[in-house]
Amino acid sequence: MSEGGKNRREAAAAARAASQSGEKRRERTIRIVGAVTVLAVVAGIIGIAVVAKSTDTTGQPVTATADPAAAVPTGVFPTGDINEYGVPYNAAATGVPVLTIWEDFQCPSCANLEETNGEGILKLADEGKVQLVWRPTTFLDGRVGNDASTRAVAAWGCAVDAGKTLEYHNVVFKNQPEVEGDGYSDEQLLTFATDAGIAGPALDTFTQCVTARTYVGWAANSYDTFLKSNVPGTPAGFLNGNPLGDGVLGDPVALAAAVAAEAAK
Repeated sequence: MSEGGKNRREAAAAARAASQSGEKRRERTIRIVGAVTVLAVVAGIIGIAVVAKSTDTTGQPVTATADPAAAVPTGVFPTGDINEYGVPYNAAATGVPVLTIWEDFQCPSCANLEETNGEGILKLADEGKVQLVWRPTTFLDGRVGNDASTRAVAAWGCAVDAGKTLEYHNVVFKNQPEVEGDGYSDEQLLTFATDAGIAGPALDTFTQCVTARTYVGWAANSYDTFLKSNVPGTPAGFLNGNPLGDGVLGDPVALAAAVAAEAAK
C-alpha cells in the first residue's frame, strides 16, 4: 500500500468522524433549545393561571389593608375586644366558656371540620354550654394566589347584616371548590345568598353590599389580628383563650369534655 493511499484513507476517516461529531452537537443543541422553549411555554401558562386566580370575576383584584376605622358587620366584636372582628353565634350566652374558631373559607380542613363536627359545635352553643365565636382569616389568598377568601369573608359580613350568619357560613363551606385554589366567583357568592334564605329587599341590600366591597376592610383587619396572634393555621380552636389540643375541635366527645372541664374551673 502506498503511503499516499494510506494518508487519503486516514483523512477521509477523520472527516467522517468530524462530521458525525458535528451532527451530534447539532442534535444536542436542538434538544436543549426545544426543552428551554417548552419550559418557557409552561412557565407562561402557569403565570397566566396565577394572574387569573388573583383577580375576581370583574378582572379587578381585591386589595385591602388593615384599617381600625373600617366598617364591621352588625354585632361583630369591635377593635380592642379580646375577640375583635369575631362573629358571635350566640352573643347572649354569658358566664360560660367562650369557644373561638379561626377559619378560612378556602381551607379544606375547615370544611372537613364543618362536616365532621359542625353540628356538635352548634349543639354546645345552642344548649348554652359555650359562647361560640367564629373568627375569619384570609391567609390562603396568599398561599393559592387568589382573593377568594377575602371576598367570601366580605360577602359573609353582608349576610351577617341580613341576619343569616349561620346559614351563609354553612353554604359557603358546603360549596367549597374541590380543587384548592379555584376559589369562589362573585356570581357564586351572590347566589349563595338565595341558598342561605336571603330574599326580597334584604337580597337587594345584600347584593349592593357585596358589590360595594363594604366589608373587605373588616376581612383585612381580622386577617391582621390572625397574624399578630400567631395562630398556626386553620381551623384553630380556643377555649377561653387557651388553644385546644390537636383533634379536639373535630371530636364531639373530646370537645364536650374540654368544655365541661373549663366550665368546672
